Amino acid sequence: MALAIFAATYLVMAIGKLPGYQLDRAGAALLGASLMVWLGVLSLEEAFQSIDLETIVLLLGMMIVVANLRLSGFFGIVNNWVVARARHPLALLCGVILMSGILSAFLVNDAICLVLTLPVLDIARRLGRDPTPYLLAIPMASNAGSVATITGNPQNMIIGSIAKIPYGIFAAKLFPVAAVALVLTTLIIAIFYPGEFFNRGRLIPAVRQRPLHYHRGLAIKSVAVTIAMVAFFFAGEPVAKVAILGGALLLFTRRVKPEKVYLDIDWPLLVMFIGLFIVVAGAEKSLLDQHALSAVGLFDLRNTAVLSVLTAVLSNLVSNVPAVLVMKPFVTSLADQQRAWLVIAMASTLAGNFTLVGSVANLIVAQRARSRDFEIGFWNYFKVGAPLTALSIAFGVFWL
Repeated sequence: MALAIFAATYLVMAIGKLPGYQLDRAGAALLGASLMVWLGVLSLEEAFQSIDLETIVLLLGMMIVVANLRLSGFFGIVNNWVVARARHPLALLCGVILMSGILSAFLVNDAICLVLTLPVLDIARRLGRDPTPYLLAIPMASNAGSVATITGNPQNMIIGSIAKIPYGIFAAKLFPVAAVALVLTTLIIAIFYPGEFFNRGRLIPAVRQRPLHYHRGLAIKSVAVTIAMVAFFFAGEPVAKVAILGGALLLFTRRVKPEKVYLDIDWPLLVMFIGLFIVVAGAEKSLLDQHALSAVGLFDLRNTAVLSVLTAVLSNLVSNVPAVLVMKPFVTSLADQQRAWLVIAMASTLAGNFTLVGSVANLIVAQRARSRDFEIGFWNYFKVGAPLTALSIAFGVFWL
């Protein structure tokens, strides 16, 4: 029963939705978790204990912070600042990549893709440029930049909670990987779109800007809270405690209705996390004996290259968050667990750049662009994403 529930849940994780039904990833995780309890694989107490509340609290707090930054108009301010200083298409590309990568390093990458896609598409169209390379830059740079810290993406949050790696150590180990991946993103996109970046003239200043509406007080408050949170992260304070306090302080306001913030929170993602924690715990309890651990041990997970390739392949099969969770019982048997978790964080995140369906960030950009009648083709993404993934993971293996 545990095997059937686990396999069915991960099948829906892989394809995104149960064919013929409206059951999505979050629903599949919740249904799988419920069946694990009702069929006796786990007791209710064991199910509750398997949920990593630190990860859930951290993710919730960061979502509240990002929602306030968006509502304040902060991302529009940053976007206009970058565009105002771009005099050449290559400079605009670098600006988009740095904006997406740096913001994603400290805030949840999916949220950054959500708020940047439509403004970048609008700017490219008004400047008479091909929007494709600039739109590709958003999720690719977001995935690359989010490698750098625990708060960069959901899978890093899980790893930080499980492995208890201090925020500063995590950033020190993986920031160079993120930086090199951002440089590779710039180079590879420019190489594959030479007509856009090397054969066309300067940008037209007259059509760059549109009037920006923003909430000055909320923007200052949100940025101040965010900076304070990052400072506490590096000071060694528990990231979940800092994030939820920061989010709660931003709800203490006279002007912004809390309903506007709550609408920006990705509740299905939180439900999916809770369900997956329980499903994986049930599978671990029922299926993982010494023979299973020995079989996986044949892959020699102590080898950085082997662990990276296995994680990258698994991440593209079932998505990076489920991949990280399923790797947990195998990493606990390794001698150097911290290094192994850093390798998994690097590979699972950078693997998201391989195909258009490789990460939620990619799909967000594709869906937002489609809502404005612009299609990002699978091949257009893959021809850039595949070499970028291979080269960035190769550097990550070398560095770690």
